[in-house]
Amino acid sequence: MAGTVRFHAYGGAEVLRLEDVPVGDPGPGELAIRVDAIGLNRAEVLFRAGRYIEAARRFPARLGTEAAGVVEAIGPGVTGFRTGQPVSVLPAFSMNDYGVYAERALVPAAAVVPRPEELDAIGGAAVWMPYLTAYGALVEVGGLRAGDTVALTAASSSVGLAAIEVVRRAGAVPIATTRTAAKKDALLRAGAAEVIVTGEEDLVGRVLEHTGGRGAEFVFDAVAGPGVVDLAKVVAPGGTLFLYGALSGEVTPYPGFDLGMPSLNMRTFAVVHETTGDPERLRRGVAYVASGLRTGAFRPVVDRTFRLAEIADAHRYIEAGAQVGKIVVTVDH
Repeated sequence: MAGTVRFHAYGGAEVLRLEDVPVGDPGPGELAIRVDAIGLNRAEVLFRAGRYIEAARRFPARLGTEAAGVVEAIGPGVTGFRTGQPVSVLPAFSMNDYGVYAERALVPAAAVVPRPEELDAIGGAAVWMPYLTAYGALVEVGGLRAGDTVALTAASSSVGLAAIEVVRRAGAVPIATTRTAAKKDALLRAGAAEVIVTGEEDLVGRVLEHTGGRGAEFVFDAVAGPGVVDLAKVVAPGGTLFLYGALSGEVTPYPGFDLGMPSLNMRTFAVVHETTGDPERLRRGVAYVASGLRTGAFRPVVDRTFRLAEIADAHRYIEAGAQVGKIVVTVDH
């Protein structure tokens, strides 16, 4: 038995329950992991509330796709791992099949990587979703190059901060946006070349001013909704507007012909489908992130930690949106 977070119906953070659940032995292609730290993501909040792109197939349902821990048991046919090995679990599976909000969990071996020695458990639970998302969209799909400009929304999120570092590592220019001035200094310290406070400043005018009227080669947007109309106006000719999240919860229009932009490149990006779910892309992504950690170019930012018993409070905190960086839940053993 292991303490495992489940929810028996959709709802707010109060539906989360820490329950003793049998773990069992790993099956073919699986590992049993002692979970030491869990990386929280917006996807889990949406899944719990019934607003995710995937519905829960059954109740009680589990949560979590990102964690760090130690291999406890190895299933049939799994090679390349040893018991006692520090590892990280990547977001590469459906929460209908597995969940890592737990003291111990079974996970697919294809979603597990050795934890770089530069990282402790908290860092190992904070690094992969942010950097693989930024890398997968901007570098792998987009072909980010030196001299490009990237405009980033939700820049104080863990993905936004990782994107700033990915952009700078490529010799490109990150322009961060934030709704209020409260996070401006933190974003400048994180490496943003410019911070636009959208509640006080003209987003379109500021981006065009900063790029000499050219616009940004990439817009990396976690918000979606009606705001994409203004974001589309700052995309440089031949550039791409990536939508990797939908924090607004509103309908997203396609701002094409209405803006005189029939050639606008606008696409969604989901790390599970396009990076972690593709073995070759995942191999390249892991190598890319690991090299950034070794050189110090990448330093995951953890805003706050909670204990597993405080999981409801952790969900409320992420929903409040005040964090700068990753929220991590630690597990006592």
